[in-house]
Amino acid sequence: METGLAGRSVLVTGASGGIGSACARAFAAEGARVVVHYHRGRERAEALAAELGGAPIAGADLTDEAQVDALFAAAGPLEVCAAVAGVWPRDDVPVWELPLSRWEETLRANLTATFLTARGFLRQGGRSLVLVGSTAGLFGEAGHADYAAAKAAILHGLLPSLKNEVTRIAPGARVNAVAPGWTESPMTRGLVTPEAVRRVSRTMALRKVARPEDVAAQVVALASDAISGHVTGQVVTVAGGMEGRVVHE
Repeated sequence: METGLAGRSVLVTGASGGIGSACARAFAAEGARVVVHYHRGRERAEALAAELGGAPIAGADLTDEAQVDALFAAAGPLEVCAAVAGVWPRDDVPVWELPLSRWEETLRANLTATFLTARGFLRQGGRSLVLVGSTAGLFGEAGHADYAAAKAAILHGLLPSLKNEVTRIAPGARVNAVAPGWTESPMTRGLVTPEAVRRVSRTMALRKVARPEDVAAQVVALASDAISGHVTGQVVTVAGGMEGRVVHE
């Protein structure tokens, strides 16, 4: 099916990461003009931009208001934004041991960064925004309450609020989200072993983890007016049918 994204200007945040780079490639494959954002992964962003035929790149710390404003000024007019950037702390820390510093840092890197990205994009008059949450925001994640809280706020607070607000400035504007489960990416490198897959997939109908391309395909579908033109405020879960209970002994 034709997505109608050819020639559209698209910003992908966190494009130097696994899911972000897959999203950038997927949009480029549809003929979109992709702006590749990075924070610390400049070399990976440059390599991806070259792979995409010289796509523009833009660096910014998305928790810094001034840098986000500068990012959107440099990117120019945008029609689509995939707010992929986020951070999952690798250390498993229960709430009673969780330092306030990590709690605040995780919320800034995920929730605040997504808010500033959404605000900057909508101030430009953008029309299709796709947020990236997580199954942690749907089911929680023991040892990562900070990350789960941030992603839950994106999916259950920010998304439905934005969905209703954007139509005040652009009647056809849409905001949706994807919620990936376990996904092979640099963020989970070394953690998605066969043993780990057997353990985490006990709550999944499809006993495998996602590839970044699985998530990117849903991001592109939601961004496309041709495919999802009457879809807004929705969360597409990309997690193999994950549930909040064990379905495999």
